[in-house]
Amino acid sequence: MVRVSFIATNGDRVGAEGALGARLLEVAQAAGMPLEGTCEGQMACSTCHVILPAEWFERLPAASEDEEDMLDLAAGATRTSRLSCQIVLDAALDGLEVRIPGESRNMQRR
Repeated sequence: MVRVSFIATNGDRVGAEGALGARLLEVAQAAGMPLEGTCEGQMACSTCHVILPAEWFERLPAASEDEEDMLDLAAGATRTSRLSCQIVLDAALDGLEVRIPGESRNMQRR
């Protein structure tokens, strides 16, 4: 199991655990975090956008070009933003800290 701390928009810290190989989006949703994941991990929206501290961001594999394109459209995106549907938990991420942004933008809605 991989331990993850989510920092909610109100500053509350919510601890959760996910299995090795689980996507961060699934762990966040199971912990009650308000991440929609509208496109179900197909990188067609940015409703699972999260922000990581720089030290954790550096440990992740680089984002794909498709993920970068979606992050360009994410509300409140920062240099250390990622789509949680693209983060697969492994042992090196045990103790991961993730901030939930205060807003999201669903690119599938018109």
